Amino acid sequence: MEMVIILAVVILVLLVIFFYYVPFGKWINAMASGVRISLVQLFLMRLRKVPPAVIVDAMIEAHKAGLNEVERDQLEAHYLAGGRVKKVVDALVSASKANIDLSFKMATAIDLAGRDVLEAVKMSVIPKVIDTPVVSSVAKDGIQLLAKARVTVRTNIRQLVGGAGEETVLARVGEGIVSSIGSAQSHKQVLENPDSISKLVLSKGLDAGTAFEILSIDIADVDVGKNIGATLQMDQAEADKNIAQARAEERRAMAIALEQEMKAKAQEARAKVIENEATVPLAMAEAFKNGNLGVMDYYRMKNIEADTSMRDSIGKPAAPAATPSKK
Repeated sequence: MEMVIILAVVILVLLVIFFYYVPFGKWINAMASGVRISLVQLFLMRLRKVPPAVIVDAMIEAHKAGLNEVERDQLEAHYLAGGRVKKVVDALVSASKANIDLSFKMATAIDLAGRDVLEAVKMSVIPKVIDTPVVSSVAKDGIQLLAKARVTVRTNIRQLVGGAGEETVLARVGEGIVSSIGSAQSHKQVLENPDSISKLVLSKGLDAGTAFEILSIDIADVDVGKNIGATLQMDQAEADKNIAQARAEERRAMAIALEQEMKAKAQEARAKVIENEATVPLAMAEAFKNGNLGVMDYYRMKNIEADTSMRDSIGKPAAPAATPSKK
């Protein structure tokens, strides 16, 4: 009895191992769907660590959609390269139904590049609308305008590998809006005819080298911002005033320095006069001693000094009389 149980367990384990490495159910599904694949190939998939369910389901979907170019080896190679097999097959089926030229090689390249190939196919059928952030620009009259645009794009399948993304498209559109507003003579022209911005931006071919094709650029909103020209003029006037004040302060400082220098020279001159006057009595005493100066000469000199002092006192203005206080 025990031998029977052991034998049954061994047989059960062998069957589990067999059906694991040889997915008999998937083989039946493939044969029922018209996909020719052998049990040996399914067994070898297990050994190569490729899930047979993923490959068989993809082959059934491609066969039902009439995609004869999709082969088992290609699907296995794409899976081993780290690709998403189901996404690629779904994208090929969608492209075939929408009459979009998309080969298996191109689809796998797009998938391995990290882009969603199925989303790209859907965007080729249904264009996507991208809202740009608010773009600030200044017209020639100095008025700031705040513009917001909506960009309608669809996928350029051939540029998905190596092409720039949405960020580049938004940056180019923003640059075009700034250039268009900046070239306007007046902000009123832009407000009256905002579609002139979209026409100018579209004419520049901003989608070159990107993974998208720009279908239209619509200006959603234009608002008036600050008077940048007036602000710049006020700032310039303030700067000119500060420069003028600095120069005036410099001239005043130079005048004060010159005045101080003149005062210092005057004080130096007075000091020399005082010093020379101090030597006069000594010189007179020396003259008296040597007999070069007589008494009459001395009195004559004193009379001259008295006469000079009298004339100086007469030449000075009289001091105003004090007003008597009223009690």
